[in-house]
Amino acid sequence: MTVRRMISFDLAALATRCARPLLHALAWLAILASLAPVAAHADGIEVRSASITPSEDGWQLDAQFDIRFSPRLEEAVNRGVPLYFVVEFELSRPRWYWFDEKPVQLSQTYKISYTPLLRQYRLSVGNVYQNFTRMEEVTRVLSKIRGWHVADRGALKRDGTYQAAVRMRLDTGQLPKPFQVNAIASRDWTLDSDWYRWAIGP
Repeated sequence: MTVRRMISFDLAALATRCARPLLHALAWLAILASLAPVAAHADGIEVRSASITPSEDGWQLDAQFDIRFSPRLEEAVNRGVPLYFVVEFELSRPRWYWFDEKPVQLSQTYKISYTPLLRQYRLSVGNVYQNFTRMEEVTRVLSKIRGWHVADRGALKRDGTYQAAVRMRLDTGQLPKPFQVNAIASRDWTLDSDWYRWAIGP
């Protein structure tokens, strides 16, 4: 074997050895890049849809949320920490000469709690509650708001166009004090949606 062939062979072998770690690194980068958007949106709340429709005694709201709990929040519930979620709704009427008129501003609080002795989750609104055996069932029910009376029939004027808005958020102010401090320092406890807005007419 000549010197030229030996050098050529050594360079080819070196290129092969260097290429393998590089290919592995590129493969891992591709995997991490594909997982990054999932991780960024792993937990949170998003309003999927919302509508307000007339009823016999006024107007009612139907809304669909996509709720994704972080592992830390689920662990907190399983350890006996109640979570309070607030659904806020408002109805506004634009006025060119002044601030928008807001004839309707409402909120409704949902409480999620867990009883280790009974191994049951509870979702309650005021004195009304439902019991569940799995957290997924609680999330599914919480994510659907149906028939919430938000306005009397005379609250909307016939000659006006209104803007409705709804959102859901975790009320960290109702957490136990130690968890409130943790909520300020950690984004794991920041769980809220943006306002979902749409125009309606009476």
